Amino acid sequence: MHQIKLFEGSEDAMRALENEINEWLRTSGAKVVQVFGNIAPQSVLPSSESRAGLAADGGIRRFAPSDILVCVLYEV
Repeated sequence: MHQIKLFEGSEDAMRALENEINEWLRTSGAKVVQVFGNIAPQSVLPSSESRAGLAADGGIRRFAPSDILVCVLYEV
């Protein structure tokens, strides 16, 4: 019987989300059938936050980090 496991994260913490998924895969013993996901459209930060938030390259970040959803379809 197929089961589904959902993981959610943020664009600015993709490495942590990747580590969480990989750890679950290692420890669960699940037989993965399919992995799919979605990244939400970026939202424009309000102007006061945009002026305060600097991007990695030193510029001003205009968009909030996108939400990420990863679905793992698996069998136990």
